[in-house]
Amino acid sequence: MQGMAGQRFHDRKDAFWSGIRDGAGAPAIVLFAGMVGFGAMGRTNGLDIWFTSFTSIFMFALPGQVVLLEMAVSGSSFVAIALAVTLTATRFVTMTVTLFPQFHKDDRNRRLYASVHLLAMTAWAISMREFHAIEAKHRWSYFVGLGLLCWLISIPGTILGFFLAGSVPTYITLGLILINPLFFLLTFTEVKPWANRIAIMLGCAFGPMFYLLHRESSLLSTGLVAGTIAYFIDRKFFRKKPGVIG
Repeated sequence: MQGMAGQRFHDRKDAFWSGIRDGAGAPAIVLFAGMVGFGAMGRTNGLDIWFTSFTSIFMFALPGQVVLLEMAVSGSSFVAIALAVTLTATRFVTMTVTLFPQFHKDDRNRRLYASVHLLAMTAWAISMREFHAIEAKHRWSYFVGLGLLCWLISIPGTILGFFLAGSVPTYITLGLILINPLFFLLTFTEVKPWANRIAIMLGCAFGPMFYLLHRESSLLSTGLVAGTIAYFIDRKFFRKKPGVIG
């Protein structure tokens, strides 16, 4: 595999532009559509163009942006908003500790503090899918190209959605926002470890049940239960036993 990965890119520049090309298709289109929906939502709820677009520039996390918007509109306190947005961002902890250790040791330096801003669901899922075929020394460049395009495309998408607000029905606006997590879900099913697929299937099964039991905590409960069960199933039946090579 290392031999195959070594032949994929000639240098870091080639890896960077390859990341941009991989992000320029469906990932950019889907993310752009989601940000269009968010921009329209911002204007519909009475926010100005600056506040709405700055969330895409400085947060670049659609679920957190939606939570921020809804709580700001409802008049929640700054502390409550900060806590809620922080809780939605806890997913980035696991995303960071699973993705960044795969970079070459020479790339695990202070530059990561800047490049972590480019980490989003789309860039993470595609990187996790592709990194096994990319030589370690080229992974950071590939990720930056992919993440940078996704970040830059979100800004004009938000602005366009803001000015299109009112010209499209509300259900289309909400549908555009849901396209992004749906694309992430479909992309993540291609990541090789079986635990990911098991967790998704269990999440689909437990999600409606937990929603009926307690709507407000259903997403957190579903992720915790489905993820834990998937982890133990993977450890018991799918992972190699200690000492077994191959």
